[in-house]
Parts: sequence; C-alpha cells; structure tokens
Amino acid sequence: MSNAIPMDLSLDLKNFVTPRIFIAATRQNDGKTTTSLGLFAALQSRFGNIGYIKPVGQRFVEIDGMKIDEDSVLVNRTYKVRSPLRAMSPIAVEPNFTRRYLETGNLPDLQKRVQNAFDEASWEKNFIIIEGTGHAGVGSVFDLSNAAVAKMLHSKVIIVSSGGIGKPIDEIALNMALFEKFGVEVIGAILNKVLPEKMDLVREYGARGLKRLGLPLLGVMPYNTELRKPTLNQVREEIKGEFLAGADFKRRRVARVQIGAMSARNVENYFEPGTLIITGGDRDELILTVLKHGESGGAPISGVVLTGGLLPPDSTVDLIRKSNIPFMRTACDVYSVATSINRMTVKTEIGDKDKITMIENLISRNVDVDQIVAKASNDEVNGRQMSLKLR
Repeated sequence: MSNAIPMDLSLDLKNFVTPRIFIAATRQNDGKTTTSLGLFAALQSRFGNIGYIKPVGQRFVEIDGMKIDEDSVLVNRTYKVRSPLRAMSPIAVEPNFTRRYLETGNLPDLQKRVQNAFDEASWEKNFIIIEGTGHAGVGSVFDLSNAAVAKMLHSKVIIVSSGGIGKPIDEIALNMALFEKFGVEVIGAILNKVLPEKMDLVREYGARGLKRLGLPLLGVMPYNTELRKPTLNQVREEIKGEFLAGADFKRRRVARVQIGAMSARNVENYFEPGTLIITGGDRDELILTVLKHGESGGAPISGVVLTGGLLPPDSTVDLIRKSNIPFMRTACDVYSVATSINRMTVKTEIGDKDKITMIENLISRNVDVDQIVAKASNDEVNGRQMSLKLR
C-alpha cells in the first residue's frame, strides 16, 4: 500500500445518490458471494431494480474478448442484471497484473475504470451491491484494497466472517482497522457457517462481542452441508478429468467418496445416492458390478471416477458409454483424487438453481435485511440525502 492514503478518491465518481453496500470478509471463502446472492434476491423483492459490481476480481472467464469475474457472470445470469458485464467487472487480476503495476502502474487510470464502471452499473438502480475480494487488505499491492475501493465508491461495509465467537470477532476487529484508516464506516457483521446446534450460543455471544467493537450483529448463517457438496462437473474440473458417460448428469451432487479398493462383491454395500466411487481404470470386475447395479434399477450412485489414465477392456468401455451412470476418467491416482475432492472449495455455479434457492432462503431467514437497508440508505453523501423508493 502507498505510504500515504489518498485523501480524495472520488474525483471521477458521479453517482453519490444510489444506496449501496460493500460486502467484505475476513478471509477468502468466508461467504461474500453467498451473501451477495441472497441479499440481491432480498433487495430485488423489496425494490425491484438492483445493481451489482465486483470492482476487483481474481477468478475470471473470457466473454467476447473481455475478462469478466466469475461471480459477476454468476449474478448476471442468475438475476438478469440490466447492466453491461464490463461495468460489473472492471478489473480482472490476471497473471502478471501485480508485477506490471509495480513496474509501470497508473493508479488514477485504475481508479477511473472502477468509478466509471460503478456509475454505469448503478445507473437507474434502486440499490447496488459491491462485492469485495478477500479481506480488507486484498489488493493493497496495487493500491486498490477493499478499504480503498469502498472509500472511492463512498460505500458503507458489511463484514462476513466464518462462524464462531472469539476468532471471527478478532478477525473482524483486524479488518475494521483498515476500513477505519480509510474513513470507511462498517455497519455490521454477519457470522457465516455456524454449526446448527450452536446458532443460539453464537447469536447471543457473537452479538455481545461485536457490541464491544461498536458493531451490530446483522445475521447468523447456519452451516449447510448441501451447499458444501460439489457437483460432478466441479469434481471433473478439480481432477482435470473427462466424462466417458453421463455428462448430462454433471450437476448431480457428491455427498460422499468411496475408494473402490475392495472386492467387486463388497463394493455393492456402498451403492447409495450421492456416493462417488473412485477406482483404478483397470478394475474391470468392479466396474462391471457398478454397471450391473445401474441396469438393475438400484439406487443411483453419484458416479464413478476411473484413475491412473487407465481404461478397462473395449467391451466394458462400450457398456460404460451406453449406461446412464456418470463415468469420468483422470490421469491422477486414487489418493490424489480423493484428497483433491476432500479439500475442494465448493463455489456456486451458474444454473445451480436448487443451491441458489437455498442461499436465498438462508439470507431471508437469518439476516436482518431491513436493518442493512436502513443503515445503507439513511445517510447524507456529499450533502445529498440518499433515498429508496419502493416499487
């Protein structure tokens, strides 16, 4: 970060009227996108035309020659946001971005890109959500930390943290320090991924702990196992695999993993919905047992991963391609596949309708959206009163 904090980061910003909120987090994968999705739906039901922008994105896809953050694409396609994608994702941190900035970077140019994008993304919107990237300091190396961006866009902040009491509140306090250094107001915190049996405890003592920081507790989100189950397609991407059959079932979720190291007769004990069987590609007898189970109309397993880059005899491969059981092949070994799946960070995918509905319900039931709206909108920005107009 620069030695001195710029005193005025809003020279090119034109929209000071549209109510806005910046979703930050204490760490990566604490629930910023989950919160943004659920909050978008809740606000849309109240006010209609909602905007979204992720000023700085680290995971992106190429669309029409533009590098667009994955979360911006997800929100746009889920809620049909009436804004150009380029305005929803002005900066994509591609490889060597940081190195190039440190060599020849032009901060005013980056600031202008973010501010112009915000003005476009918020045009004629009743409210806009700004999603951050990681913790408050992420982006400091190129002078666009979350705190700097929130300051530049004149936004108040909500901090999302993983569930608990001591550790999350300590981390929230640490993040608040940087926001406060930039003169950005944090209006509250959401504690996410709390074990269901500890919800009441965390709600009571989390609120007490946050009160000592001068923050209200805006919500407590329970840990939901369904949201942590990867789809077959996500598994395929993680293990760099390819579908041999059953690609139409790529959104089927994986609830558990079973390594097929036992005999073909014993593997039948693990044929349950949601089970992904991992086995060597040359285990012909075991593979035939799986295929026979599928033909008999038994409970559908999630799928099968054939490891080691190996395949069974051609006759078995033909049966695999004709079956309705998802099979995929990978060059990785059994242990590597099982370890990779166990360590996966499960993101919400485009088209994950059931999962997105769960997220919307979680936010609606567990987060005080009305308080967020009141705190975000009841303020004067540069002498002009922001106001919300119901449809």
